[in-house]
Amino acid sequence: MKKRIGFLSFGHYQAVPGSQTRTAGDALVQSIELAIAAEAIGIDGAFFRVHHFARQLAAPYPLLAAIGARTSRIEIGTGVIDMRYENPLYAAEEAAAADLIAGGRLQLGVSRGSPEPALRGARAFGYVPAEGEDDSDLARAHTELFRAAIAGAGVVHGDDGRGNPSGVLAIQPQSPGLADRIWWGAGTRATGRWTAEQGMNLMSSTLLTEDTGVPFDQLQAEQIALFREAWAAAGHERTPRVSVSRSVLPIVSDEDRRYFGGRGGAGENEDQVGYLDGGVARFGKSYVGEPDVLAEQLAQDVAVAEADTILLTVPNQLGVEYNARLLETIAREIAPAIGWEPAGETEPSPA
Repeated sequence: MKKRIGFLSFGHYQAVPGSQTRTAGDALVQSIELAIAAEAIGIDGAFFRVHHFARQLAAPYPLLAAIGARTSRIEIGTGVIDMRYENPLYAAEEAAAADLIAGGRLQLGVSRGSPEPALRGARAFGYVPAEGEDDSDLARAHTELFRAAIAGAGVVHGDDGRGNPSGVLAIQPQSPGLADRIWWGAGTRATGRWTAEQGMNLMSSTLLTEDTGVPFDQLQAEQIALFREAWAAAGHERTPRVSVSRSVLPIVSDEDRRYFGGRGGAGENEDQVGYLDGGVARFGKSYVGEPDVLAEQLAQDVAVAEADTILLTVPNQLGVEYNARLLETIAREIAPAIGWEPAGETEPSPA
């Protein structure tokens, strides 16, 4: 199984000491610049977190389209779009347009979303769960219509009385292949099975909202195994993609030590268990230390071994130059230990 590596940026911006992304404009422009730099290094993907009502990246499609216009090979994705907030048909139009600009390189992670600063934020956008349903039901309903629309399903009757085409009309534009490049951000083993049944790729969350007492990577590997088992049982014809996210911070310079040198002590590189949305959640550990040590640790991570795509969370507020060096160090000194090779200049992006 060929390994792919991408970076995942949360797109934080704030005018605080040391931040290189003091404004939303800084975060957006630097996201484009980092994607260009990552492509030059040979990294396979540029992925972005989407949050509303926060000083982070929010509206993904202008950013994805801009990166698509400035790059030629790298995959461009999200991790994840909160579908509670989305108008499914307008999102389908935007996604198709951005994918056409990028030449079919979008890999869109969508989901119910994560905890947010807003109280019932999606309602401010005009979206309310149906009677007897909750926010998860709302996100899944929006996703179902979104996926049908990008796959070319008719969604509205034509008005032939005005000289328009008769019959049922699909949204335009259409981008062939995009329907197979939708991922669901799953936070439990049960949701992993559901993702497979729906025929979406699996984007295993940066945390799991359940805890069985086993290490995070083992629990995540269980989720991946259940996903693949359910995929086979559903009889889908194509081979699915699976991604996991990791925080990997190699220490190779005095600058690295200033920022992260204190994070490698006892207890720092271990899983964390806490409470989130009223339930127990397990958070994966950070990998911080010398590159050879991190290479050995990642090679022993069972979920990393099972996934085809590894998303590296980056400290985007440290700026493009710092994060490009971080990605280059990982690519050169750590990633080969998990079977990764740099992407070729002409290698096509997979569907």
